[in-house]
Amino acid sequence: MKTSVGNCSIWYSFIFLLSHCDSISGNDESPLIFTVASERTDGYLRYIRSAEHYKLSVTTLGLDKPWKGGDMNFQGGGYKINLFKDALEPYKSDDNRLVMFTDSYDVIFLAQWESIVEKFKEMKAKVLFSAENFCWPDDELKTKYPPVEGDVQKYLNSGLFMGYASNIYNILNSRVIKDTDDDQLFYTHVYLDDKLREQNKIKLDHKSNLFQNLNGNVGDVSVSIDGEGETKLLNKKFVTHPAVVHGNGPSKLALNNFGNYLAGAFVDGECMTCQEHNIPVEDRESFTILVALFVEFPTPFLEEYFDKILTLTYPKNKIHLFVHNKIEYHSNLVDTFLNHASEEKYLSIKAINAKDGISEATARELAVNRCLTKKCDYLFVIDSDVHLENLDTLNELIAFNKTIVAPMVTRVGGVWSNFWGAVSEKGFYARSSDYMTIVNYEVRGIWNVPFISSCYLIKSKILNKLSYTKAEVDADMALAEHLRNHGIFMFVSNLNEYGHLLNPDNYDIKKTRPEFYEIFANQFDWEKRFIREDYYTQLLEETVPKQPCPDVYWFPIGTEIFTESMIDIMEAFGKWSDGSNSDQRLQGGYEAVPTRDIHMNQVGLEAIWLKFLQLYVKPLQEKVFIGYFHDPPRSLMNFVVRYRPDEQPFLRPHHDSSTYTINIALNRRGIDYEGGGCRFIRYNCSVLDTERGWMLMHPGRLTHFHEGLTVTKGTRYIMISFVDP
Repeated sequence: MKTSVGNCSIWYSFIFLLSHCDSISGNDESPLIFTVASERTDGYLRYIRSAEHYKLSVTTLGLDKPWKGGDMNFQGGGYKINLFKDALEPYKSDDNRLVMFTDSYDVIFLAQWESIVEKFKEMKAKVLFSAENFCWPDDELKTKYPPVEGDVQKYLNSGLFMGYASNIYNILNSRVIKDTDDDQLFYTHVYLDDKLREQNKIKLDHKSNLFQNLNGNVGDVSVSIDGEGETKLLNKKFVTHPAVVHGNGPSKLALNNFGNYLAGAFVDGECMTCQEHNIPVEDRESFTILVALFVEFPTPFLEEYFDKILTLTYPKNKIHLFVHNKIEYHSNLVDTFLNHASEEKYLSIKAINAKDGISEATARELAVNRCLTKKCDYLFVIDSDVHLENLDTLNELIAFNKTIVAPMVTRVGGVWSNFWGAVSEKGFYARSSDYMTIVNYEVRGIWNVPFISSCYLIKSKILNKLSYTKAEVDADMALAEHLRNHGIFMFVSNLNEYGHLLNPDNYDIKKTRPEFYEIFANQFDWEKRFIREDYYTQLLEETVPKQPCPDVYWFPIGTEIFTESMIDIMEAFGKWSDGSNSDQRLQGGYEAVPTRDIHMNQVGLEAIWLKFLQLYVKPLQEKVFIGYFHDPPRSLMNFVVRYRPDEQPFLRPHHDSSTYTINIALNRRGIDYEGGGCRFIRYNCSVLDTERGWMLMHPGRLTHFHEGLTVTKGTRYIMISFVDP
């Protein structure tokens, strides 16, 4: 059977035909469990999954029919009572049949029927309602409640209750209720009626022996592992293990978090739900995707971002591209990407550039509308600070068959990620108890979370329910709040490693070659762009470094873009020294061996260069100059030298004031200049054929008296550091 985007719904429809439809047949011992749900929401599917896990048959009332119970964010729900009353009619005289009623969207079963019955009978009630700490919806009814001793949950909650069929039927028929009246108020009045309470032996589960309502009690509840490796719910206050949990009121996010582990979702540290109802491999590339790219802020390493988009392993003839660029500085890069994309066989390409003046929220909603117009199956959002190293990410996300799912991406070496484990009362970030274990890959799974951003896949069936606009919050927060309010679950996967987030916080596009300044904020990407791929082979024990002269070592270290960036930065600054002995940049104002140069601290690169020395130069030094360690390296003189025939073509013989010196060639001998090189006089040995991006390393002071040979044509650039003076 060909799998569709809604195959999860198809699968559950099949289950309903077997055991969850309107059939209520069974023997006297079979459980009668009723719920009401008009839509097959993510919460409902979770509820049914938990029932299946514990082999419970649930009759769902009102499924796929219009909801008539009013606005459940306020008072309402009488419709549930009227549906339940009709369904219970065949059992109205049955004094022995146990019946349970639960809400569904925010409920999870935690035990099998035998355990549920055992807990119920311990309470010695004919009808048992769950209890909570709040007298809702009418706080003035507090004083009407029968007195109860101790610090317990005192007030009735109608989301969970259980009892004998005849008694429950008596309660349901004790008064008339409109569909839009409040169901909890109805049951509260029944409980407060002394005659009805005594006649039907109605009790409240004050200590959560059977039922757990989370609102007001989240701090008293935790999850723990039982002897069989399955996660169970523990009420620490009353030391009970409830058999049904209800995320009533504002506690739904806490239920979502607990739901990641409960009802066999996690067993022996393994995510059991991760492989359930997945889309088969053969069907994963059959969907039409709109890939929406958003450049909403100045972003370092954007060229690499676009390169990864172009190489995603999904058929391009199944992809519509949508690009929104808000930053004029990036327009050339975006245009280059679009030119490359136009050579591929994408279904379509739509670009909105910075000059159009479209806001982020509007652009995101335009992408949604385009996906709907193009009748896509999915919308895949990738913001510019996300580098997807795993090129199969899109296929993997499709396989999970979730309404909306994000691949977890983090900033390299940190815990900043594209999801939140919890939110505060005002909708801002809050850290969940399991955030660190998830973000550090200590446990792997697919997690129901209250906020995702930056990169996510959305099924088209909910696109018309999305909104990115809300006053005083950004588009990501607006979307997440909108999804939470509509009961749409957001998932994040850390089953695999998908890529990483860049840190754009201090990226300064006013600088020349601003990426060169990113070694602290984005070291991983800095290294990928500026350090040669063969650098690390030089550190291997079996690699013998080149030694063109005694104790002069030659290493590949900087890429072409490294050298080009250095030259561009210096030439854009342009304030080269005059080559005289007078140099006000130095303490004392005197340079014994002057060159035409620019110091790194003049262009804001001193700290970056010292970090470069520590990360990439020091390991090479320790390999060749055995026994010398200094961490971090010190260097007071870091500068780029320029040699020209008409300016300063050579440098006279001299010693360096360093323990060792590095000299990196920044351009090409025989192409950019002719002549040049370095001669070590004591050994009568010259290094002439320097290569761009290669570094000479040699001792300073006494042993390596040397000179800069004459440049006869063009301009030669070298980077010099006197390390550990």
